[in-house]
Amino acid sequence: MTLYSAKPAFVRWLRPLALGLAGRGVTANAVTLTAAGLSVALGLALAGDALNGGALRGWLLLPVFLFVRMALNAVDGIMAREGGQRSRLGAYLNELGDAVSDAALYLPLALLPGGWPAPLLVAAALSGELAGVLGQVVGASRRYDGPLGKSDRALLIGAVGLALGLGVRPGAWLSGLLLLAAGLAVWGAWNRVRRGLAEGAAPERP
Repeated sequence: MTLYSAKPAFVRWLRPLALGLAGRGVTANAVTLTAAGLSVALGLALAGDALNGGALRGWLLLPVFLFVRMALNAVDGIMAREGGQRSRLGAYLNELGDAVSDAALYLPLALLPGGWPAPLLVAAALSGELAGVLGQVVGASRRYDGPLGKSDRALLIGAVGLALGLGVRPGAWLSGLLLLAAGLAVWGAWNRVRRGLAEGAAPERP
């Protein structure tokens, strides 16, 4: 199960905005780069907040931004597909931008007490996205199998940011949650490999 299954409804909601931006000359690649740049900026701010050792109020921005980032990711896809802006560069920027954004937003957790598994989650998440892309190499589709796909990770880490911002102190609970998330992400990567191989080996229907 993955929140990715709810994407069609999200896309319908954002379609007027996306096509309106395209009509004003905004490009899908610009939206993709904006999302990645904002992710890096917020990640640096969260790292600074973590190093200060005080109240973590700044982490309240994380769930809000993760929702905005999901919206931007949907918008650039709509602009590419329906606005005639598909490009090979855009495909690269989309995948690399997601990788940079995930690393920038998740790694600051490693600076908090109990946040040491954050790099493991990043590694597992990036492996899962790579496994999804490689489905196309073996003759399958781009795989989005769960558990803990991109949208699911955003929900989980957003909830962590909300808890930290509201005053829940980081500690052993954070370690356990991040380790569980990393394990689920590895499971998701395995599912993408397994199902991609099965899809790629299936005979084409006439």
